[in-house]
Amino acid sequence: MVLPRFLRPPVAWLSRTAFFRRVGPRVMPPLERVMARVTKGRVQFSGLGVPTLVLHSIGAKSGLERDTVLMYCPDGREMLVVGSNFARDEHPAWTANLLAHPDVAVSLHGRRIEVRAIALDDVERELTWPKLERNWPGYRRYEVTAGRTLRVFRLTPR
Repeated sequence: MVLPRFLRPPVAWLSRTAFFRRVGPRVMPPLERVMARVTKGRVQFSGLGVPTLVLHSIGAKSGLERDTVLMYCPDGREMLVVGSNFARDEHPAWTANLLAHPDVAVSLHGRRIEVRAIALDDVERELTWPKLERNWPGYRRYEVTAGRTLRVFRLTPR
């Protein structure tokens, strides 16, 4: 179940508030863990509001597998993910993981899919923003708030 499109703009607005940027990073991970346990990994808590996947990446420094719940934008057979990091001023660690180790996996509805992550260049990134904003209204404002260029990746099934 995903949030109906007409409800996404007000929820997206709330997700960009200073309150959510402060509280979200502390509250969302425990909620995601509980939901994963209850549904045996088939449903993510944030997946109740937006298309969500679990990224299984390899740590850029540690070499250990890391699981990260991410909003994604469907793009045919491919998926787009954005390193918004709750509009913080640093890139999320998972983006460094993808740059170091692009052959990863994602889980969608409990099904694991092997993918290759490709960081979009500036031109493709600009062309992709309208699609990303249709998926989550006002998404680009995270970039302004963060004061950095957000990394955008295309995940292609292998």
